[in-house]
Amino acid sequence: MKNIWITGGSRGIGLETVKAFLVDDYTVVVLTRNCDALSALQVQYPNTLICKSVDLLNICKEELPDLQVDALINNAGALVNKSFESITPQDLQRTFGTNVFGPIRLMQLLMPQFNERIHVVNVSSIGGVTGTVKFSGLSAYSSSKGALSILTECLQAEYGEVTNWTFNCLALGAVQTEMLEEAFPGYQAPVRPEQIASYIKQFTLNNHKVMRGRVVEVSVSTP
Repeated sequence: MKNIWITGGSRGIGLETVKAFLVDDYTVVVLTRNCDALSALQVQYPNTLICKSVDLLNICKEELPDLQVDALINNAGALVNKSFESITPQDLQRTFGTNVFGPIRLMQLLMPQFNERIHVVNVSSIGGVTGTVKFSGLSAYSSSKGALSILTECLQAEYGEVTNWTFNCLALGAVQTEMLEEAFPGYQAPVRPEQIASYIKQFTLNNHKVMRGRVVEVSVSTP
């Protein structure tokens, strides 16, 4: 693998994952709404970091670099912490748009650039897995992440017999990020972003060799 594409790489887990690949000389394409957050990294890695400021919901082919996609990490996420009865259509558009519709649109556009053995890693949540603990206020977020998990399995079923593409999903537990603070104010998670970024990197580079179409729970706490 040479070219690693990552969405939502301007903060938290995404940013640490970008750093993890850059230090090992991979070319990293970051799709985010905030390229300013990566300005220092762009100075440090002028030849291997490509940042595109895009809105995944309204992205068009012309905005994307003409580079092969060896791995795609759909990491961008949005969270709404509200009671079910107070969720608005705008809240649903934001959560499902970022967490489901955005990845769908991006993958559709990038398929002509997929490496014949691409590994697509969708970053979901333990809250989007059937049978795990659920929390009040996170119905929109958890259901959207559940949709992303099922989408992963569907894509492997559709393309697994006719291509060598691999789609896997990581259902993450509590990681100490800004998003976690939005969901659980004051809670201190046992896992840091750089720790989970290291796991995501190794999973992306290696696990397509041994599993396809899997939703993998990666959790120490929930929270």
